Amino acid sequence: MSAARIVVVGTGYVGLTTGACLASLGHRVTCVDVDKVKVARLSAGQVDILEPGLAELVERGLGSGRLTFVVGARDAVRGAEGVFLCVPTPMGAGGSADLRAVEAVTAEIGDVLPSGCAVITKSTVPVGTAQRIRAMIGRDDVPVVSNPEFLRESTAVRDFLHPDRIVVGSDAPAAARWVGELYAGLAAPVVLADAASAELVKYAANCFLALKLSYVNSMAELCERLGADIDLVTEGMGYDRRIGRTFLRPGPGWGGSCLPKDTSALVKVAESVDYDFRMLTSAIGENIAQRDRVVAKIAGACGGTLAGARIGVLGLAFKAGTNDLRDSPALAVSSVLGALGAEITAYDPAVSGGIDGMTVVDDPYQVAKDADVVVVLTEWAEFRNLDWPAMAEAMEGDDVVDTRNLLDPRMILDAGLSWQGVGRPRAARRQVAVS
Repeated sequence: MSAARIVVVGTGYVGLTTGACLASLGHRVTCVDVDKVKVARLSAGQVDILEPGLAELVERGLGSGRLTFVVGARDAVRGAEGVFLCVPTPMGAGGSADLRAVEAVTAEIGDVLPSGCAVITKSTVPVGTAQRIRAMIGRDDVPVVSNPEFLRESTAVRDFLHPDRIVVGSDAPAAARWVGELYAGLAAPVVLADAASAELVKYAANCFLALKLSYVNSMAELCERLGADIDLVTEGMGYDRRIGRTFLRPGPGWGGSCLPKDTSALVKVAESVDYDFRMLTSAIGENIAQRDRVVAKIAGACGGTLAGARIGVLGLAFKAGTNDLRDSPALAVSSVLGALGAEITAYDPAVSGGIDGMTVVDDPYQVAKDADVVVVLTEWAEFRNLDWPAMAEAMEGDDVVDTRNLLDPRMILDAGLSWQGVGRPRAARRQVAVS
């Protein structure tokens, strides 16, 4: 297809990636935000989101003239062929998705949209949202399309340009096909569906991944109680093509901007049609229990009490490769540790200070100073390459709790420390005999 005139409303993680990538595919894209300072920074090529390749795409889009940033959606959409809604849909009261931002944009632009312009929901929205938007706009000449995003933080640009699939749903089939054609040139199957099915796909995918993560964390706990090794168990599982290797690593629990809100939202959607989604509610409960188990493991390394314990934390972001702290399990665990009386010093390569309840430092070796325990909570690869003998020398205690199974236990033992992971046998430091 020829280059389309696209407006992307919202320049957060999803919106900025969507706008920059669509511009790289040859479309003329205007990205809209209400934050004047943010628009000015983006217009100057200043990208504050930590996402590999995104800043470079924005710079190229600006240089080519195919990507622009403006304040205010109402004027921006007047010449558009398609408007992507990429605004936040956070968890609202009771766990349902909060659609106030979607509704506000819809109310702002509905009467000035050109005839035939497609309104496309990229944000994760519950089933029935397309129908709701269509009713709000109240125009038969403006189709509404669901085109959910499947972007993982730290690999979002790659996921957009090399997707597993492109899902497009609408009760106006011609509009769905047109949106699918926007991605021409990407080697991926296009799934055309009705609006409700497309809206449900994103929830179904994310909640399945949450189930898988909760399952492997449960298996890790079972491994600890039975004396098995979760790494060997998941290796054996992963060769089964029906299961695969992804999302089989235990950790301190799942978090981030998607899984917590999407699992809660789908539970609420199920309740609205009188279905008790017990499997999913159990996965949510297991995720909370996993964080409690991690806290108990750390407390055990401190002799059973956290009051007055000095804890060095490595990692605060919810996953490596991002500076996103939203629903971070690292922060959740640290918060409980602090509430139980621990003194926390933390380091993350992508996070600066300003977090209540802890001291955030800019040097990983500072977290070891006088620490009773050092805890790995985010899987940054650089933690493997720390000078662990120097860390050991700075510590008061001798325990490393590796909630990501990131470190080589032999390396920790060689430094004179003990190592314990999740679902794996504890590796105790070698005692030096005293003559």
